[in-house]
Amino acid sequence: MPAPTELLRRVPLFADLERRELESLASSFKERIFSPGDTVATEGESGVGFFVIDEGEAAISIRGEERATLRSGDYFGETALIDDGARTATVTASTELRCYGLTSWDFRPLVESNAGIAWKLLQTLAKRLRQAEQRSS
Repeated sequence: MPAPTELLRRVPLFADLERRELESLASSFKERIFSPGDTVATEGESGVGFFVIDEGEAAISIRGEERATLRSGDYFGETALIDDGARTATVTASTELRCYGLTSWDFRPLVESNAGIAWKLLQTLAKRLRQAEQRSS
């Protein structure tokens, strides 16, 4: 089942995409359901996917310390779509968790074949980088 486009529109990385582009992206997502206590992502391990939460809650922990709770509309792993790097936190399902996941190997051909999507994603990432640099200075 593809991800709902309105759920994806709430993700800042995808907010500027046109409806047609969102629908194309949504068709690449796969529904995933995790049980309470399941580990969705493990800190320090390589990550190949991006997740958007549709229903349920998940705990975010760093070095064993719980830092935040994710709920419907929240997302994680967006950097893994591009660099397949190590996860910066562990994500554990607190309740039954319905997510939509996208792997880097599904995402890359979509971006490579659609310059409009690629450009909008670059602009969004550049804005986020600029914000992060301003916060750190």
